[in-house]
Amino acid sequence: MSFLENLRHRGAARYYRVRGKILHSLIHILLQFRLLLRWVVLALILGAVLGFVGAAFVWCIAAGTEFRAEHQWCYLLLPVGGAAIVFLYRITRDKHDKGTNMVIASLRSEAQLPVQMAPLIFVTTIITHFVGGSAGREGAALQLGGSLGDLFGRLIHLREKDKRTIIISGMSAAFSAIFRTPVAASIFAMEVGTVGTMQYSALVPAVIASLTASYVAGKLGFPLAKYDVFPVPEFSPVTAGKTILLGIFCALISILFCVILHRAERVMKHRIRNPYLRILLASALLLLLGVILHTDDYFGTGGQIIVKAIAGESHWYAFLLKMLFTAITLAGGFKGGEIVPSFFIGATFGCAFGHLAGMSPSLCAAVGMIALFCGVTNCPLASLFISAELFGLGCVPYCLLVIAVSYLLSGYYGLYKTQKFQYSKFANETIHHKTR
Repeated sequence: MSFLENLRHRGAARYYRVRGKILHSLIHILLQFRLLLRWVVLALILGAVLGFVGAAFVWCIAAGTEFRAEHQWCYLLLPVGGAAIVFLYRITRDKHDKGTNMVIASLRSEAQLPVQMAPLIFVTTIITHFVGGSAGREGAALQLGGSLGDLFGRLIHLREKDKRTIIISGMSAAFSAIFRTPVAASIFAMEVGTVGTMQYSALVPAVIASLTASYVAGKLGFPLAKYDVFPVPEFSPVTAGKTILLGIFCALISILFCVILHRAERVMKHRIRNPYLRILLASALLLLLGVILHTDDYFGTGGQIIVKAIAGESHWYAFLLKMLFTAITLAGGFKGGEIVPSFFIGATFGCAFGHLAGMSPSLCAAVGMIALFCGVTNCPLASLFISAELFGLGCVPYCLLVIAVSYLLSGYYGLYKTQKFQYSKFANETIHHKTR
């Protein structure tokens, strides 16, 4: 072969290799676009559905709370509502109700979530709030979203690995619709399962489902969650030092809250095995406490108390009583979440701290809310985003500092027993630690 022929041969071979690489790249890009298009469509559908479901849930909670506020006799229905909740779980044969813990566990396994989880938690949480049980809404949000996401995945025959992604997307959408914090909702759903790792494969559908659900809820008349914090002092060494001190206290309170909740549940289930008797005893204790204290501040979500705390008004002991009311409510068998009570606890303690420390009580209430949220959920990124959505960027330096302190000092305690710790909080090492 002559020199020129050899050169032409090499040039042709190089041409075909380059053309092959280009074709391979184009095919890869087209497949990625196809994947993107599929997740966009699925997330839009799921987000729209859960936007309507979430809005209906919030409306029912608000209507029940308003009715209870105007008719004090509703508190006397606590035993009736409790018995109804137990009955509903019995007739649906959901005897091993693990609620949010089951949803979080499903993110690491191929276990299917029960179909009845969504309607059960929807109805029973409304009953809990209607009769005055001290509980939140995030438990319903995560269970609604996870259950409906899992059902949606089965209906369209998704692969098992993709079902976990659709469950995260459902959790994100429901949390967004109910709390109206779309950015934090998508991060929280990806972060809560395993502390230290985030399931970024769910980023696109989780974000789109969250924004869609929030948009639908907004169109149905539910505004974005916002609180006015005033004044916000200039960030300085003095205010930073006080913020660190607040973070230390909030970390300890978050541990105390988790311990009280878990211990109360274990004691109630061990001492009173009949669920009807257990929930009737919890109802009686809540009514007795209400009569003794002569107030209804600690029943329901306590949203009005959170608003007062951020305005700078709170009793110093309010956070302790809220922990007690919430522990009795959830240990007794009523349904709901723990995050809104943790907001209540953080806001009221932070407000009291602000008065004692000579710092803005409004800012300390906001920072306390975020510190408790981070301490009990172990989700620092979601905590940071939720602080920005709730209070604006002016509070972010304080919230970032308190998140770091609360996350470290809260250790391996948390609300969700099935949450796992992939990495140590205290050293750069893998641990695979269980939640305490």
